[in-house]
Amino acid sequence: MREVSMSVPSGDGSMWTRRRFLHATTSALGASALSAWGSDTKPIRVAAIVTSFTHRSHAHVILENFLEDYPFNGQRTSSGCQVVSLFTDQHPEGDMAPAVAKEYRIAHVPTIREALTLGGKSLAVDGVLSIGEHGEYPYNEKKQHQYPRKRFFDEIVATFREVGGVCPVFNDKHLSYRWDWSKEMADVSRSMGFALMAGSSVPLAERRPSVELPDSSPITAAVSIHGGGLESYDFHGLEVLQSMVEARRGGEVGVARVEFLGEEKLWQKGEAGAWSIPLADAAMRAELGPEAPGVRELSRTPRFANPHGILITYRDGFQALMLKFGEDGIRWNFACQIDGEKEPRATRFHVGPWQNRNLFKALSHAIQIHFREKKPPYPMERTLLTSGILSAAMDSRFEGEKPVDTPWLNIAYPPIDFRRCREMGQTWKQITDQTPEPAGMHRFFGSSS
Repeated sequence: MREVSMSVPSGDGSMWTRRRFLHATTSALGASALSAWGSDTKPIRVAAIVTSFTHRSHAHVILENFLEDYPFNGQRTSSGCQVVSLFTDQHPEGDMAPAVAKEYRIAHVPTIREALTLGGKSLAVDGVLSIGEHGEYPYNEKKQHQYPRKRFFDEIVATFREVGGVCPVFNDKHLSYRWDWSKEMADVSRSMGFALMAGSSVPLAERRPSVELPDSSPITAAVSIHGGGLESYDFHGLEVLQSMVEARRGGEVGVARVEFLGEEKLWQKGEAGAWSIPLADAAMRAELGPEAPGVRELSRTPRFANPHGILITYRDGFQALMLKFGEDGIRWNFACQIDGEKEPRATRFHVGPWQNRNLFKALSHAIQIHFREKKPPYPMERTLLTSGILSAAMDSRFEGEKPVDTPWLNIAYPPIDFRRCREMGQTWKQITDQTPEPAGMHRFFGSSS
C-alpha cells in the first residue's frame, strides 16, 4: 500500500523523513517484540461508530491503534482486530474518515445498522467501538456537552434485537451526561447479555513515581487533580480518583453525596477540613517537584486561577476531592493518606510525548482485551459510578453549589487488578520527546495494512 511521505523538523535541527522516522523508532523497539495475541488467532471484526473523525479526535487516536501495530510497554502489539465498517455522524472540514476508510479497505456506511450488519440480516462484527467524543453538538443549560452516546447505544441495541445477536461494546468516556440514561445503558447490557466497557484513558497511564495500592488499603483521604475544562476533564479526574480509591478497605460501596465547589467554597471547605489541602499540595509536588509552593499559594497566581472541586462523600463515610487546578491538559495528579503512614502517597499520571495522544495506546489495548475476552478488564461499575458522580456534580453547580444526595449511587463492587492494561513506562524509551508526531495514522512500524 502506498505510503504518504512525511518530512518534519527533528530535535537536532535536521529534517525527519518518513523513512528516517520509521528506521529510528523500529530500531529502538527491537526485533524481538511480539504480537499480543499470537499469529494463529482469528481477527476480531470491529464496527467503529464515531461522532467525528478529524486529526487528534478520539476516533483518530483510538482507531490508529486498531489499524496499525503499536508499541505498548515496550512491545510491538497487534490489535488482533480487523475494522470492517465505519459510521461517522458528522463530516466536518478536515474529515479523515473517507481517506482512512479507502486506505484500510473499511466499509464507510451511512447507518449504524449497516455498520453492524454490513448490509445483511445478521450480525457481521465481533465488537463495537462507540466513540461519542468531538464534533459539533450542543450544550444544555447545565453546561453538559450533549454527545449522542445514548443515541448510538440505542441504535446498536436496536440492531442487536433485530438480528438476534450481540457482541461486546466499548463506549468512550462516561456513559451519558444524564444519569438515568447511563443507568439504562448498564441495565440493558446486563439484561441482553453483552459485555459493556466504558471510561477514561488516564487511569492506564504510567504513574510517576510508581504508586500501587493493594486491595483493602486503609485510605483515609484522597485528592485527584486535573488541569482541563469543566465536565469533559472533570470526568477524567473522577476516573483517576475512582481507579485508586476503589481499592480501599471494604471495596467500593457507592456514593451518598456530591457537592460542586466553586473557588470560594472550595477553600472554605478545605480550611474547615472537609478535604485535605496538604494532600493537594503533595499531588501537585508529584508534578512540579518537592520544592513547589502549596496549592493555596499557587492559586493566587494567574497560572492557577479559577479552580473548582467536586467533593464526594461515599456511603462508608470516606471523603475525597477531585480538584480542577490551573490550565494544563496533561495534568493528572493523585495523592492519598494511608492510615498509620506519616507521609502521603502521591503520583502523577504521565501521558508520554505528544500531549495526551499516546494515552490511547493503553486504552486501545484494554478495549482489545475486552473484545477478545467478552468482558471488560476492569470494573464497568467504576464508569457507571463516575458517570453518576459527574451528573450529580453538574446538578449541584446548576443549583447554586448545593449538595446533592445520591441514594441511587449505591453501586458496590470489588476492585480488579488491571496492571496488564496499564502503560508502565517502557514505551517512552522508544517514543521520546524528540520523536516527531505523525500527522496521520501512527505507523510506528510502517504500514501493517
